[in-house]
Amino acid sequence: MPHFIPPKQWKHRSVAAANQPIIDSLSTSLKVDEFIAKLLVDRNIHTFEDAKSFFRPTLNDLLDPFLLKDMDKAVVRVQEAIAKQQKIMVYGDYDVDGTTSVALMYSYLKIHTSAIEYYIPDRYKEGYGISTQGIDYAAANNFSLIIALDCGIKSTDKVEYASSKNIDFIICDHHLPGDTIPAAVAVLDPKRTDCDYPCKHLSGCGVGFKLLQALNHTLTLKVDTTEWLDLVAISICADIVPIVEENRVLCTFGLQKIAQAPRLGIKILMDIAGMECVDGLSASVEDVVFKIAPRINAAGRIDKATKAVELLLCEDKETASEVAAKINQDNNSRKEIQEETIQEAIALALQKQDFANLHTTILYSPKWHKGVVGIVASKLIENLAYRPTIILTQSGDYIGGSARSVEGFDLYVALEECAEYLEQFGGHAHAAGMTLKLENLPHFEKKLEEVVKRTMLPQQRIPTINYDAAIRLDSITDKNYRIMQQFAPFGPSNMRPIFISNPSYVSDYRILAQKHIKLILMDKETPTCKYEALSFNNAKEIIQLMDKSHKQIAISYTLEENNWMGKKSLQLMLRDVKETNATQSI
Repeated sequence: MPHFIPPKQWKHRSVAAANQPIIDSLSTSLKVDEFIAKLLVDRNIHTFEDAKSFFRPTLNDLLDPFLLKDMDKAVVRVQEAIAKQQKIMVYGDYDVDGTTSVALMYSYLKIHTSAIEYYIPDRYKEGYGISTQGIDYAAANNFSLIIALDCGIKSTDKVEYASSKNIDFIICDHHLPGDTIPAAVAVLDPKRTDCDYPCKHLSGCGVGFKLLQALNHTLTLKVDTTEWLDLVAISICADIVPIVEENRVLCTFGLQKIAQAPRLGIKILMDIAGMECVDGLSASVEDVVFKIAPRINAAGRIDKATKAVELLLCEDKETASEVAAKINQDNNSRKEIQEETIQEAIALALQKQDFANLHTTILYSPKWHKGVVGIVASKLIENLAYRPTIILTQSGDYIGGSARSVEGFDLYVALEECAEYLEQFGGHAHAAGMTLKLENLPHFEKKLEEVVKRTMLPQQRIPTINYDAAIRLDSITDKNYRIMQQFAPFGPSNMRPIFISNPSYVSDYRILAQKHIKLILMDKETPTCKYEALSFNNAKEIIQLMDKSHKQIAISYTLEENNWMGKKSLQLMLRDVKETNATQSI
């Protein structure tokens, strides 16, 4: 397949260089190698006590939920609804964060009141966020209170509409507010400029969990709130929020619950996905992102997201198995539709005049499935052209779709300059959604291309591997690997460490399935130090590079433990390979 992606640039992400005294002190107090201490300093770990909290988080590290602005108002209003048996609607978005939020809040409040239902908007009929149709349903069925989760922070007009029908709102959101905060009874959002909550990066489900904590503190009937941490962890992993501060605590204990005592619906999804927690103690972020989350998401992409909530709430094994099977089929359908759309999108892109020299990729087809356009945009950036990409399809009387950006480029700001051609849009720097009139598409396409060409820096057009440290292969030891595994859970702001080793020497190699390659690499200074390294889908390119460089190469990689026939060994998972003179030597 042709592509227009330049070779990756390698950048050292470290900020620790100016902190050598701190690095030395940490290395001594923790009895770890210097490069391990550097990794910790890069994660804002400066003292022995910092390291202790980082390596051994506890539930006591969770913050007081009443630090969130309006939490006291939210609690009072929910208490009133429960006391007066007023009907409560738990309303959430159709993605993983939204459905886990709804399952969390509904199952908790169900313990305290029977006057409760949940509502997930239809992706295709109602669109994202709070809908007029949802409010009309609440009014027709005598609901007095709507608790909105993972949405609502910009729904000023919808909250006003609900108020005109005597329906109160509590908003639990984590997206950036607009200029006006909705006139709800309470608006819980750590990103409010007037909110002093220390952790600004909660997921939508995380904000819902803080409300649950506050309610549990004040309601007479107390329950163990850790019961819902698996849902919170899934939302954190799927929504790609920073896994730092309170999020790291929530994610750590939630992943432990997934491994040790998952709720029925999650356990069945894990079985379907062939997901095993190797040590039996904790699930990994990668397993949640690639095995659990896509299946939960698929329900809303292909059919109804209410199926996902039903599965997360289900306590009957037979019913849960039936729902999980349907959701898994939705995921299989999603993958088929996605692959077909990718191929069609690539063919359409290559028909564009001067496509190779454009700064944006904007593609439209009325027949594409709205549920996969965001994924397709991401895949095109990875496999076709590394630049901001928008995939659009028919959406009612308009066209709509999803945008994805590249590292360092704020796509949302660029879209703001094109607002005159958009009916509505929302999102953040790296991802956004929009609707527009078909007749405005040529104007929008031209304007966005102009904006991106003017504002995008040359280095932002090159895919980047941000590595943590340059090390020799003989620095890779079982001890160091075990220490780095305690950095988990890995995710945004705490990524799995990436290393470079330059030079590395290839002592042997083997082609796998005609396109993958397994290398045996050794260190020049320590010839007995050898490691297996795996690289996928680029065997031909690596062989050509080895022939050119006499088997001396520079590698970027992460570390992984391979368990084969009961024998464990460390292996390198290659991210990229270069000539030794293309990057720094160590």
